[in-house]
Amino acid sequence: MAGRQQEPLRPLKEDERRELARIARAGSDAAARVARAKALLAVADGAPFTAAARAAGRRSRVAVAQLVARFNREGLAAVDPRHRGGPVRRYGVMEQERILQEFQRPPDREQDGTATWSLTTLQRALRTASDGLPTVSTWTILITLWEAGYTWQMTRTWCHTGTAHRKRKEGTVTTVIDPDATPKKT
Repeated sequence: MAGRQQEPLRPLKEDERRELARIARAGSDAAARVARAKALLAVADGAPFTAAARAAGRRSRVAVAQLVARFNREGLAAVDPRHRGGPVRRYGVMEQERILQEFQRPPDREQDGTATWSLTTLQRALRTASDGLPTVSTWTILITLWEAGYTWQMTRTWCHTGTAHRKRKEGTVTTVIDPDATPKKT
């Protein structure tokens, strides 16, 4: 016997119903989003939570009840997945900009003890700077540099992906930029 619904689904707006129907029909969308949309549409059509779970290919009426409560609070954002676990990012945009600012500064041989940045020397510089990040890890630096488009090259230097410096016989150096670098990465 099904229990009483603690929090019934609020009436759907027309654009919400249209978007949920679009997501429920989508073959290329994530399966979890499709299942959530199908469950919400079934509840909106008057099905109990157990039947809505079955219509979405799920078993738990409790999960549907939680989804309905979340939809009532957040709207269509309830269909999207939330944080899946793992550590929460501790560094926001300001801290990432600080990492990139320090990275783009050429290292001082005497102060930094290096001619080129490595993850550990950059970490040491960021931790000792007066406006630096005292607990930054090399992993955070690596992810920040990757997201900014930098990769570690065989010459032990960080280069922006898709950019190469060409030396000519005359001794001049030209910079060549590959416009297809990002599509090639994926």
